[in-house]
Amino acid sequence: MTPVESVLEPQLTSVFDVERIRADFPILKLKIDGKPLVYLDSAASGQMPQQVINRLVRYQTTQHANIHRAVHYLSEIATAEFEGSRRKLQHFINAREDREVIFTSGTTDAINLVMHGYGRKFIGAGDEIILTTLEHHSNIVPWQMLAEEKGAKIRVVPINDAGELLLDEYEQLFNEHTKFVGVMHVSNALGSINPIKQMIAFAHARGVPVLIDGAQAAPHMKIDVQDLDCDFYAFSGHKMCGPTGIGILYGKADLLERMQPFKGGGDMILSVTFEKTIYNTIPQKFEAGTPPIAAAIGLGAAVDYLSAIGMEAIATYEHALLNYATEQIRHLPDVRIIGTATLKAAVLSFVVEGVHPHDIGTLLNQQGIAVRTGHHCAQPVMQRFKIPATSRASFAFYNSMTEVDTLIAGIRAAQKIFA
Repeated sequence: MTPVESVLEPQLTSVFDVERIRADFPILKLKIDGKPLVYLDSAASGQMPQQVINRLVRYQTTQHANIHRAVHYLSEIATAEFEGSRRKLQHFINAREDREVIFTSGTTDAINLVMHGYGRKFIGAGDEIILTTLEHHSNIVPWQMLAEEKGAKIRVVPINDAGELLLDEYEQLFNEHTKFVGVMHVSNALGSINPIKQMIAFAHARGVPVLIDGAQAAPHMKIDVQDLDCDFYAFSGHKMCGPTGIGILYGKADLLERMQPFKGGGDMILSVTFEKTIYNTIPQKFEAGTPPIAAAIGLGAAVDYLSAIGMEAIATYEHALLNYATEQIRHLPDVRIIGTATLKAAVLSFVVEGVHPHDIGTLLNQQGIAVRTGHHCAQPVMQRFKIPATSRASFAFYNSMTEVDTLIAGIRAAQKIFA
C-alpha cells in the first residue's frame, strides 16, 4: 500500500465497518421523497467520499494552474500533483513504469485510443479481431468502425446460459489471421468475472495482443497488470470513487512507443514546423492539450482512499453482499436472475415476470431505491438471453445488508402492484 495523506485514511476497525465507511459519503444521507436513498447503481457511476471532494476543493482553491510548460509556483505544484497521481495509478495497477499510464477521459476514450493508435496502424484487410458476447458497446463499436475501414473481420466468443465465456470456442477462433483480442474483465450487464489471465496467455502464445476493459473490475478487486501480462488495460475514474471525465489506459511501453498518436495538439510534440512534427515521448505522446488536471488529482485521491481500505477487503465484503442479495432474490416468486456465473462481481441483473424493467425501476425509485434498467450498453447480451432489458442492482463497499433487504421489499411491493 502506498503512503496516503492522513486526511484520506478512513478510520476502520479490524472488522469491515460499513457504517463507518458510509459516513464518508455525504450523498448517502439524501432522502428521495422522504425515504432514505438506497444507491444500487455503482456499476454506472460510483459515489465520491468526502476525502476526495476535499482534495478537489484544495486543488481548485490553492494549487490550480496549467501544467508542464511554466516555471511559476502554481504550475510547478499542479504539475507535481498531476504526475504524482500518475505514479499512484502506476502502483495501484502494478505497472512497471509510470510512463505506461496514460490519462484519458474514461474507458471509452482509452479503447478508442488503442483502436486508432494501434488498430489503424497494425490491422489491415483480411485480419481478424476477437471480441466476446459480453462486451460493452464501447468495446464493440470502435472495432466495428476499424473493421469497416480496413476490411477486417470481427469474430465473437459465445457464452453459456450462466453468462460465462466458452473458452473452447474462444480458442477455436484463433487462426493465422487473428491480430487482436478485446475482452472485458467483468461484465457490466451480468457481473461475470472472465478468465482473462488464461485468455491472455493463450493469445500471447500465438503472438496476439490483448486489450482488457477493466471498467467494472478496477473498483472491486486488486488489479496487477504485470501478473495478468495484458498489453492494454482501461478503466474509468467515476466508477471508483473518483471524478467523471478521467480514466486510464495502461499499455506496455514497447507497444505505446510503436503506436501512432490518437490526437494532435499541444504537449504531445517535441517540435513542430510546417514541414514536420516530431512527437513527444510516452505518456505525453497520447495526452494532447490541457488534460483534466483536477480530475486526475481527484482520481489519485480516490486511489488513496481505496488503497487505505484495501482492495482485498473491498472484494471480500462485496462478495458477501452479492451472495446475500442473490440468496434473498432467489426466494422471490417470478423473479429470474440473468447471469449466474460461478465467479461474479457485485452486479445482480434480474427480470420480474409480467413487469417491464422500466416499471420496476420507476416503482423502486418511488421508494428511494436507485437501480439501473435497460440494456446496459450490452445489447448482444440481451439478445443472447432473448430479453429486451433487465433491472440491475450493482453494489459497492458502501452498501449494507440492510439496503439489500430494502431492495427485496421494494421488489415485493412492485409485484403486488402488478398482481
